Amino acid sequence: MPAKDDGSLPTKSAHTAVDDFLRKVAAMPAAGVSGRGRLVFAMDATASRERTWHEASRIQEDMFLETARLGGLDVQLVYYRGFNECKASRWLSDADSLLAAMRKVDCVGGQTQIGRVLRHTLTATRQQRVNALVFVGDCMEENVDDLCAIAGELGLMGLPAFLFHEGDDQVAARAFAQIAKLTGGACCRFDASSPQQLKALLGAVAVYAAGGRKALADYGRRQGGIVLQLTHQMKGS
Repeated sequence: MPAKDDGSLPTKSAHTAVDDFLRKVAAMPAAGVSGRGRLVFAMDATASRERTWHEASRIQEDMFLETARLGGLDVQLVYYRGFNECKASRWLSDADSLLAAMRKVDCVGGQTQIGRVLRHTLTATRQQRVNALVFVGDCMEENVDDLCAIAGELGLMGLPAFLFHEGDDQVAARAFAQIAKLTGGACCRFDASSPQQLKALLGAVAVYAAGGRKALADYGRRQGGIVLQLTHQMKGS
């Protein structure tokens, strides 16, 4: 959702927040229209997420399955946890490999390493085009100015970051909103109480990264609901 001038997240209903998120995705230039799309999917796997990890992982697995069904998309799983541990999988394109990589991850106490995620994504897209970054996390313990500097570089590369914020940490909320704004992406609440809505949002970003607007329009006709709203908005953009 858009940030206020001070970088904080406005207080809105869940419905309005999702509408804002979808409008932001719809406004992005076409992506992944030639060759295979590439999506970095990054997760905070520190101990603060342990309480909700099971439900969050199930939703994230659903998103991976949808990307595998779509085809034309390579996904790289990135996660951080513990003491200075930040790992990236190889680029994966089939459901079995994606789920196997996801299921190996569990939570270990440690500080956030969002900067490493952003720098990794920047390096990856300089080597071969990355169409989008998805990040799921609940807190931020780094220098926000440093993060924003890297986010600005991603924005210059035309690589949007879609950040899903779990919980109500206001420091993280402000940082995530600023990162999203600087990359030309979007920020939305990660609310495990509405798994279908979240799955639709994650799926929409993945479909967009893989095939651009046409693929998303086809996906919207099949899925209906919140994704179909996105395709209608895109027709008018």
